[in-house]
Amino acid sequence: RIMAHLIVLLIISASIPVASAFALSPSPSPLRSHLQARNSLHTLVCSASSPPHSTPPPSTRRNLLANAGLALLLPLAACRRQAAARAPPQGDVEGAIEDIAKMVEEDREFGPTLVRLAWHSSGTYDRMSKTGGSQKGTIRFKEELAHGANAGLEKAVQRLEPVKAKHKDLSYADLYTLAGVVAVNSLGGPKVPWRGGRVDSMDPGDVTPDGRLPEPDKGSQQATAAHLREVFGRMGFDDRDIVVLSGAHTLGYCRPETSGYDGKWTPSPTRFNNIYFRILNNLVFNPVEMPSGKVQYGLKQSKLMMLPSDIVLIEDPVFAAYVKGYAEDQDLFFGDFARAFSKLLELGTDLP
Repeated sequence: RIMAHLIVLLIISASIPVASAFALSPSPSPLRSHLQARNSLHTLVCSASSPPHSTPPPSTRRNLLANAGLALLLPLAACRRQAAARAPPQGDVEGAIEDIAKMVEEDREFGPTLVRLAWHSSGTYDRMSKTGGSQKGTIRFKEELAHGANAGLEKAVQRLEPVKAKHKDLSYADLYTLAGVVAVNSLGGPKVPWRGGRVDSMDPGDVTPDGRLPEPDKGSQQATAAHLREVFGRMGFDDRDIVVLSGAHTLGYCRPETSGYDGKWTPSPTRFNNIYFRILNNLVFNPVEMPSGKVQYGLKQSKLMMLPSDIVLIEDPVFAAYVKGYAEDQDLFFGDFARAFSKLLELGTDLP
């Protein structure tokens, strides 16, 4: 009977999966209570060796029972140690959240730039070649910062260096994506699920080719719409995702020295809300040629502007239906944005 029980115990131990979840729980300050940041979940499967089929001599049964207990406990302990070693340090994430939130609080115009940094560090993903994305933190390399769409982001990378120096165990890849999540929420936006565990590359050769990020104008509305579908489709997004992620234009503005475009999308460029969609859905913009030779869209007696890729969202009937929905329902926009932005920030990672 003892041997039967022992065999059952050992068989059970051979199939026990051990999971260690390290959930990040920021302290209950007003800002951090709105953040939903989670470290990655590591699942380790442990197994113990099955006992021999022959019956041991009576003299060894007592030792066998003692060893069986060790056989059950040691693999579990080893799994816990491995899980703890693999989990990103929770304290570093919590401290970084506070430091980033303070930066945005002191300079709200820095918030939209952090969202752009997180977006561009992730939007290079190609699901066919499995290259690009946020996993390796390559946007810190000068080779990637030199890409046309990343003009001006070197300042954001530099401003985050003190945060990285303070929280050394937090990877650059985690820092840049976390910064975007904190900025969205700090500026009044939704809680965006976030998980840590990205590992930085030390090789600039991992930088993807220029041209993977969406361009604002391909010469015509039809070509621009096709371009958006191609670029976002390469990342695994659909038409709804294209529209909702474009809603990040509710923040920030264009500078002629970095993009050739000039102006802000909304009258509240440091407040995350659905006014971008309300403006698109209700106002008529006219094309304006800029000194750079590029064409943007403007309003009479207003400094608000839209890019050709924004105007496509109301000219394409499929896109326009989503624009109308988000213009009428901010909660719908917030929920869809949190889902899509979280997915964007995990592109190219090996998070489970």
